[in-house]
Amino acid sequence: MVFGFGDKGITIRDAHFPGRPGIDSYGNGGFRFADMSHRGSLLLLPSGVYGWEQTEDDPLTEASLSRAFAETGIEFLILGTGRQMRLVDPDLRAALKAKGIATDPMGTGAAIRTYNIMLAEQRPVAAALIAV
Repeated sequence: MVFGFGDKGITIRDAHFPGRPGIDSYGNGGFRFADMSHRGSLLLLPSGVYGWEQTEDDPLTEASLSRAFAETGIEFLILGTGRQMRLVDPDLRAALKAKGIATDPMGTGAAIRTYNIMLAEQRPVAAALIAV
């Protein structure tokens, strides 16, 4: 979340970067991209990069990926599940498939490398990356 000053004091806004940058580095609980750093997990979608309130301990659900479900133009969603790969719940996989989105879970490091390659190839990819 980002803090800003509004008419009534401090307002809290969702972190958002309106572009499609690759991830330059990761670790220490965050990521570097587009000459910036972000602490916490990220959703990288066609509409931009968003802060994501997800940890390795939280289950991956339709609700936790609701922003990705609301997007158009995604054919492949890479799930960076943290330090280790964890399987995707079959109901979540079925919901993504019903929306026309293939998914592949992997550790966050592998997910970043895969996302950067697919992004460079201009493929219709998105990523959900849990910070490590």
